[in-house]
Amino acid sequence: MKTEQIRFDDGASYERYMGKWSQLAGEAFLDWIAPARGQRWLDVGCGNGAFTEMLIGHSAPVAVEGVDPSAQQLIYARTRPALGNVKFIEGDAMALPYGEDSFDIAVMPLVIFFVPEPAKGVAEMARVVRPGGVVAAYAWDMYGGGFPYDALLSEIRGLGIAVPKPPSPEASRIDDMRNLWAEAGLDDIETRAIEVSRTFADFDDFWETARGAPSVGATLARLTGEDLESLKARVRERLPADAEGRITYSARANAVKGRVRQY
Repeated sequence: MKTEQIRFDDGASYERYMGKWSQLAGEAFLDWIAPARGQRWLDVGCGNGAFTEMLIGHSAPVAVEGVDPSAQQLIYARTRPALGNVKFIEGDAMALPYGEDSFDIAVMPLVIFFVPEPAKGVAEMARVVRPGGVVAAYAWDMYGGGFPYDALLSEIRGLGIAVPKPPSPEASRIDDMRNLWAEAGLDDIETRAIEVSRTFADFDDFWETARGAPSVGATLARLTGEDLESLKARVRERLPADAEGRITYSARANAVKGRVRQY
């Protein structure tokens, strides 16, 4: 049975739901890439600009461009003061609107499992990056329970309710990522896991944040009052709070990097 497609069309909601997580994992990701300053960057699947904003502050690029299929997300990205000089284009990761050797670094933050044909997306990044340049990505470990709201998704599925999935969740596996990079002809391939934690003020903060997820928001809206309260109680049990009511939740992402072959 075909599941509902996940779409990210609300930049503000995404900022609370996933933007903060993206930046937490993204900081470790950028430290790991250890890019030189003054590089030309491409942010593939830039969304509302959460990661784009961080990479500018972290890596001092000479130029940055971002591409994303959601016009609404790009509208939000353009409101970020730090991104005034970034060129955003509405486009497809599997058919990037750039020529060869246009960038020094191409990154795909939390996107590869949303690409219907991940191999095409990686090949496109390799195509637009110069020889010796870096192609890198990180993605939540979907099969290893690394997704930031996995506890909620697990309880929803436990009720027998299908939750929309990204088209290519297998691309989040660390071995699959390595294979994709190798198939694209990239050299010096390395992988690593990234562990991050985020603290919510209380359970209500976690719940309202999670409701902004396109994958579960509509599903929760369709539940009856009794079923919804039962679900909340089950999730609350899985998320113990500290003495002040705060909930600290951990997530895990897999990351990969490689270099475009030099001939």
